Amino acid sequence: MKKIIFTLAFTFMAFAGAFAQRFGYVDSEYILKHVPDYASAQKQLSVLSEQWQKEVDSRFGEIDRLYKAYQADQVLMTADMKKRREAEIVDKEKAAKDFQRQKFGPDGELAQRSTQLVKPIQDKVAKAVQAVAETESLDMIFDKNSETIMLYANPRYDKSAAVITRLGLKPGVFAK
Repeated sequence: MKKIIFTLAFTFMAFAGAFAQRFGYVDSEYILKHVPDYASAQKQLSVLSEQWQKEVDSRFGEIDRLYKAYQADQVLMTADMKKRREAEIVDKEKAAKDFQRQKFGPDGELAQRSTQLVKPIQDKVAKAVQAVAETESLDMIFDKNSETIMLYANPRYDKSAAVITRLGLKPGVFAK
């Protein structure tokens, strides 16, 4: 009888162990705060964005001035003059919108520059996360800051510091 209970208990533990999965999570914001290249990339993108936004604002400001001047002068203009001024305003507005789309659109220069600067950093972090998962025999690692809902996370499963260390950086320099 003891042999049967022992066998059943051993079999149950083997199945429970086979189905047990080990999880961990990381805080990507916390990790990225520790990566100096990321802060540099964000600063470069911010400078570019501000520069291009000033140019967009300037172009739309000029269009606004042209439109107000057109409205003020409209009563004194011939039909031909009105058409030319309207066409000029429409052309400038189209050019301003094209410039805005070229810089800030989904495939615009800002998105391309962001990919160019940030993707290598993200790839490096992803490799470090994978290495931590493999080293600690984890089946899954979640990102605390992604759209995956995590209602509770025991801090002992937080692998952010391990990823920072794997990146060759020092955890704890920045506060969470």
